[in-house]
Amino acid sequence: QVQLVESGGGLVQPGGSLRLSCAKSGSSFSLYAMNWYRQAPGKQRELVAGITSAGRTNYADSVKGRFTISRDNAKKTVYLQMNSLKPEDTAVYYCNGRLLERDYWGQGTQVTVSS
Repeated sequence: QVQLVESGGGLVQPGGSLRLSCAKSGSSFSLYAMNWYRQAPGKQRELVAGITSAGRTNYADSVKGRFTISRDNAKKTVYLQMNSLKPEDTAVYYCNGRLLERDYWGQGTQVTVSS
């Protein structure tokens, strides 16, 4: 059974930083494409950043230059470093793992950017 557990969310002031972590249970983490999604109140869930098993990354235009996704296969963990946070980054952030067209989701972690 695949489990993804996020951590690192919280309340931060505009311009601040947070680092989200997502730890995966089980084996074969290195084979998974890993993604971060977010969902703000009243909005659809959107892809924020992704990293393939080969380490190739992609970002939503709204976070390019501010967010960085990375992975540590030895720790079976994916990270999302978020800098220069804005109020519009406020959302529940979800970790997603994808392998062979199957998706797995974490429970989400709240990020609130407010003064």
